[in-house]
Amino acid sequence: MYQDFQRARQTRESLWHRRRKTIITVFILIIVGLVALLVLRARHQPAKPAVNNTTPTVVKSPPKADPDISMLLTGDWIAHDSLNAAAKKADGSYDYLPLVKAYQPLFKQTDIKFCNDSILNGGQALGISGYPKFNSPTEFVTSMGQLGCNLVNTASNHSFDFTQANIDASVDAWASVPNMLAVAGENKTQAEHDQIHYFSEKGVKFAFLAYTAYSNTTPQNSYGVNVYSQAVAAAQIKEARTNGAQIVIVSMRWGVEYSPTISAAQTTAAQFLADQGANLVLGHGPHVLQPVQELTGTSGNKTLVWYSLGNFVNTQEPPETLFNGVAFLKIDPKTLAITTTGFVPFYMHFEWTPAQAKADDTNARTAVQMYLLENTTQQMINAQQLTTTVEAQKQRLTTTLNARGQNIPLLTSTQILK
Repeated sequence: MYQDFQRARQTRESLWHRRRKTIITVFILIIVGLVALLVLRARHQPAKPAVNNTTPTVVKSPPKADPDISMLLTGDWIAHDSLNAAAKKADGSYDYLPLVKAYQPLFKQTDIKFCNDSILNGGQALGISGYPKFNSPTEFVTSMGQLGCNLVNTASNHSFDFTQANIDASVDAWASVPNMLAVAGENKTQAEHDQIHYFSEKGVKFAFLAYTAYSNTTPQNSYGVNVYSQAVAAAQIKEARTNGAQIVIVSMRWGVEYSPTISAAQTTAAQFLADQGANLVLGHGPHVLQPVQELTGTSGNKTLVWYSLGNFVNTQEPPETLFNGVAFLKIDPKTLAITTTGFVPFYMHFEWTPAQAKADDTNARTAVQMYLLENTTQQMINAQQLTTTVEAQKQRLTTTLNARGQNIPLLTSTQILK
């Protein structure tokens, strides 16, 4: 019986060992299968990026292009004798660009840059001459183009200071400047005189007309300079509209020299141009700033009039001719509305001694340079023998600009630059 018990026990143990082996085998197979599955999945997953403890680089999107048409306006460019002397190089050539380099960034970012070339530019072959009869080096034109001027008036009371030959040479000088939108005012032929200048910007078609209301001498022919008359202006504005011009810009040489007050003749001409449908009137000639005004034409159209933009580069003497500015406008391509965004004032500097100033020794003036008004010091003003201050000139500019109901702020260059 004991032997039977032993055999039964051995049989049970043998069965248990066999079962345990089976369980262990199954467990091992399950483990192996799971490991194989994990390896297979790992092979099909992308590798994780390496850990980077440095600050990630932020890629900024470029600024969106401004949909509006930007425009800047300058006053008179006048090559006085002392300005020519400052621009003259050792080799006998001229470079005026360093004198106005403070404004290069502002010109660079603007679409339309209006500049007023108020003198002849016949070059050295015809004799360089300053006040009272002007003939500049052709490099005066070259420097204007290098700064960025691309919409230029040349009609002036000085257009016939000399002869048609000087006008022809001036026209040729401007024809050699690249990237111009339009130059108008002086002409080599009657056909050029009768021509309307068109250009396009951001899908908007512009017409540019330029006139002088007076001449220091009797014009020698009918075509050398565009002389203003109601008949001519009305016909050309009408023709421009017929040819699809959406914005008509009219440049006007008019007004009383050194007067901040708008004359009756300016008022009459401005309203007439508004009635014909001009969108923007750019005035110059008084050499000092005059008010800005929005007029309403007979058809209900709005016309923005800058009666006088004052001077730009020059070496005249009254403070009002030396403290001026550059205007900035925006044109909406959809509505064609024109708004003024601001006025960046500048200071035209030169130096001479009290004795030289008393003797009006204009050729003694040195250190000719244009500065942003924001960078002007009282020490600089005193060296020019001027009895004024930066604050006084800021107040004058603000008051004059807005005397006809506008709200045009004085801005610094950083407020304009993007």
